Amino acid sequence: MKKILVIGAHPDDCDIYAGGCAALWSDRGDQVSFISMTNGNAGHHREAPDKLEKRRREEAKRAAGVLKVSYEILGHDDGCLVPSLENRLDLIRRVRKSAPDLILTHRPNDYHPDHRYTSTLVQDAAYMVTVPLVCPEVPHLENNPVIAYLFDEFTRPAPFRADVAVDIDSVAERKWRALDCHESQFYEWLAYNMRPGTENVPTEAGERLLWLQNTWGEILERPAESCRQRLVETYGSAHGAGVTFAEAFELSEFGGQPGKEELSALFPGQAPGAD
Repeated sequence: MKKILVIGAHPDDCDIYAGGCAALWSDRGDQVSFISMTNGNAGHHREAPDKLEKRRREEAKRAAGVLKVSYEILGHDDGCLVPSLENRLDLIRRVRKSAPDLILTHRPNDYHPDHRYTSTLVQDAAYMVTVPLVCPEVPHLENNPVIAYLFDEFTRPAPFRADVAVDIDSVAERKWRALDCHESQFYEWLAYNMRPGTENVPTEAGERLLWLQNTWGEILERPAESCRQRLVETYGSAHGAGVTFAEAFELSEFGGQPGKEELSALFPGQAPGAD
């Protein structure tokens, strides 16, 4: 059994970028934990922050049930996360208590300050989790966990490098159902903020899920399209060329450096493919 810790900035970030792998991991018996560094209380155009925070905690709980993961939302206000020493030490303690084999998080070059500072905090906690005299009240880890970054499309200062690409077509429906749980985001806030036209969002549950798939399908297909070569190398040309939905990850130099065997054990479906 592997322990996987996904650290996102907001409730729904982990689901968007690693929900498919989370389903595959949980199905094979791994322990998967999601942490949202902020409470998401600014992600709306109408809802009051206190009510929105409550909604988002409930949404994350429902999504956790779909993916069969644990989901913890920290108390930092949305848009206000900073890479302070206090927050670094708190994250060091959390990582030690979790003792993950693998940590996934955002890359440090990203449009959202909460994403960037989540990444910075993970980087700053890396290695320090193995230092006994830092946070001595929590036993230190013997080994630095492997750290990998979640997929993005930013190119400066460097584009995303797909060290790992995972075919999630077999669990895509569960990922959609997990995203469907985040009603305040996909059917309200993001529909207003990113794709204006909230008046077009259906009210019936089944129609909403179909709308979500039609509206966000092109976005969630991008990792497979962008990382096609890695998929072909992993699954073989026939299989790799046919993958619609994938999740991709870039290994971080700040974490433990896995060999091919360890990488195959950490990520689903990573045995080299063959035609």
